[in-house]
Amino acid sequence: MAGKFEPKTPVNLNPPKDDLISPEFLATCNGVDGALCYVAIKGKVFDVTGNKAYQPGGSYHVFAGHDASRALGMTSTKAEDVRPDWYDLPEDKKGVLEDWLTFFTKRYNIVGLVEGAKNT
Repeated sequence: MAGKFEPKTPVNLNPPKDDLISPEFLATCNGVDGALCYVAIKGKVFDVTGNKAYQPGGSYHVFAGHDASRALGMTSTKAEDVRPDWYDLPEDKKGVLEDWLTFFTKRYNIVGLVEGAKNT
C-alpha cells in the first residue's frame, strides 16, 4: 500500500550515516537531563530527540538508549522485551518489526549503526 507509512507532515531527512555507535554511548542517549535521545532498530540508530514520546515520562521512553527491535516486533513496551535479538520472533512479528523500521526510516535521521550489532 503506497504511502502507508508516510508522515502527515513532510520530513526533510539527512542522508543516513554509517558511523559506529558503541552500545555504551547508545545507552547514554536516553533523553535524560537534555541528553540526545536515540532508538536503534535492527542495528540502525535513529535520532528521536525531538519527539516527546521518547523523552523521560513519554510513553515510549523505555526504548530510548536501546536497540528495541524485539519489543517493537512484539508491540511491547515492557522493559524486559527491549532487546536487540529478534531472530526467533514468529514471521508475523518479524513483519511488524519491518513495518516499524520503515516507519522510523521515514521520520527520523539515521545517525549511525550499533557497533558489533548482529541483528541487522
